[in-house]
Amino acid sequence: MRLQYRLLNVFARPADPFSGNPLCVFEDGSSLSDAQMQGLARQFNLSETTFVVPAGAGADAGVRIFTTEYEMSFAGHPTLGTAHAVRAMGRGGDLVTLSMPAGSIPVAAQGDTWTLTAVRGQVRSELDADRLAAALGLEPGDLLTAHEVSTGTTQVVARARDVDAVGRARVVPSEIAGYARMGVSGGEVLVYLWAQRDGATLEARALVSDGQVAGEDPATGSACVNLGTLFAAAGRRGEWTIEQGARVGRPSTLHLSVDGAGTVRVGGLVHEVGQGGVAL
Repeated sequence: MRLQYRLLNVFARPADPFSGNPLCVFEDGSSLSDAQMQGLARQFNLSETTFVVPAGAGADAGVRIFTTEYEMSFAGHPTLGTAHAVRAMGRGGDLVTLSMPAGSIPVAAQGDTWTLTAVRGQVRSELDADRLAAALGLEPGDLLTAHEVSTGTTQVVARARDVDAVGRARVVPSEIAGYARMGVSGGEVLVYLWAQRDGATLEARALVSDGQVAGEDPATGSACVNLGTLFAAAGRRGEWTIEQGARVGRPSTLHLSVDGAGTVRVGGLVHEVGQGGVAL
């Protein structure tokens, strides 16, 4: 069996071929077992790998999303990148609806910039900001707010006092372990730390830890959706540009909007960088 795949960068910048968050999309995963999908995700060793599968009702294609360790019900950059691949495969045009465990997600394109419309999320709880600051190696007062938010994927969204505090954050594994139950797999947590840079431009980092090791994601669409969910719950409406990933060598740009009805949309540029095949 030979499987075709596409490699893409999502939330990329136009003039930088090494910007954005990398993604592998397998064009047809309909014949694969769960174990084979998980094995391929480990083989490519990217933050996520997706598999196009038969569509649910009313969708153009189905998608399953795997990290190197587990399946996710929703993730942002895999949704945008898979929509781009589905269009390139001739299944849908500039509006592609993808079915996934979290629901059906419409994704619209203007050229190669794709924007997803998120399902309705919820702010689950408000957290102690100073306690979270300690888990991120920060000082009391460095974090203004912290919340547990879920829109298909549960994460912690925290507002920092300023961009300097965002840059100084370093996960303290022993302290962050208490937040692991909020993670997508029940074993790790992603903290989306953000601050206003100027005007409608925000700077963000996505710090991930299972309580033992820590990492950083270069561009996190699901966390950007959760930030929009938090804004919507607070009555904030508007459009924002989010800069992320520079500290891990993958500068990325995400676009967030919350409309008058509280609908959250997240988008960014998708750039295909290669194609290939795998023999199983």
